Amino acid sequence: MPRLPNLTSRDELSAELAETYDRVAELRGGQVSGPFGILIHSPELALRAAQLSRYVRWESDLTPAQRETAIITAARELDAGLMWNAHVRLAREGGVSEAAIEAIGHRADLDALDEGEAAIVRYVRELFATNRVGDESFEALHALLGDQGIVDLTGLVGYYAFVGFTLNAFEVPPPADAEPLP
Repeated sequence: MPRLPNLTSRDELSAELAETYDRVAELRGGQVSGPFGILIHSPELALRAAQLSRYVRWESDLTPAQRETAIITAARELDAGLMWNAHVRLAREGGVSEAAIEAIGHRADLDALDEGEAAIVRYVRELFATNRVGDESFEALHALLGDQGIVDLTGLVGYYAFVGFTLNAFEVPPPADAEPLP
């Protein structure tokens, strides 16, 4: 049970929160899910987060596979079950290999991954483990993504750290039928 009401139904909201709900839904392709049922308790934060979400998820130049590899790695590093469940399906649909999903989920070595997947996972793991990235990890990812791509991927990871912290702090559970974190 979440620590605050998870406001995912417009019908239960005041006029002010219903307006925020509508604006968030518009920015997110009609969805108010994940952390947004909690974030709506702070309307301005919810709107700003939805704007960032829109860019990092749908408007940046990262491929679906690059984006979802980073997101599920962040979910695993944060032990964010709802985030993992919401994105592991998208990772598969986006072309992330089963080997990468397994390695990320079990925090295993990256030997079976292609160079691009491994560079993303290494970079994200390092950010969460040390709050920094070493030269080798940075250079490998920069060679893959270029200047804008590495900035966008870092922003994506920062956004999903915020999402994971929100879900975990407010104890928003995954659905009962969710694919659990390994």
